[in-house]
Amino acid sequence: MTIWKNMSKDARLLRLGLNVWPPFAGAGIVVEELAADYTYVRVALKATIFNRNYVGTHFGGSLFAMTDPFFMLMLMRNMGSRYYVWDRSAHIDFVAPGKGRVVAEMRITPGDLKEMRDGTAAGGKFERDFLTEIIDKNGAVVARVSKRIYARLKPEHRPAGENRGS
Repeated sequence: MTIWKNMSKDARLLRLGLNVWPPFAGAGIVVEELAADYTYVRVALKATIFNRNYVGTHFGGSLFAMTDPFFMLMLMRNMGSRYYVWDRSAHIDFVAPGKGRVVAEMRITPGDLKEMRDGTAAGGKFERDFLTEIIDKNGAVVARVSKRIYARLKPEHRPAGENRGS
């Protein structure tokens, strides 16, 4: 078992680990809150000389990185070990220049989990888009991020006769 899987058994420990993880720490990304049940996360990014681009606004890669692992992580923890859960694709729309502190909040609901479980119940794959907005201190949208998540029952949990391929 990897160190990340061990850490993810406790949301507080995982939050602390993510906050010292070099890709986040180096970009100035801070996980401010991670719900104990893995249904909510709030991530912040302050503008510094290390994460500003040529024109003095937030580097787009840092804005995207703020949201990168969280929907997959929250769904993995909530769907359980019977499922494969992967990021399938992502898209970011830069809406306005990001300056100062920006925040992204990501949530999954019982309805999201039911939709994913129902969509995989017959053994096939299921893909779903999850959206979040990155906002500035005034509540203005800086960027919109869409993450497409893939889920499927692991072969040993699929209905009898279901194709065992991915």
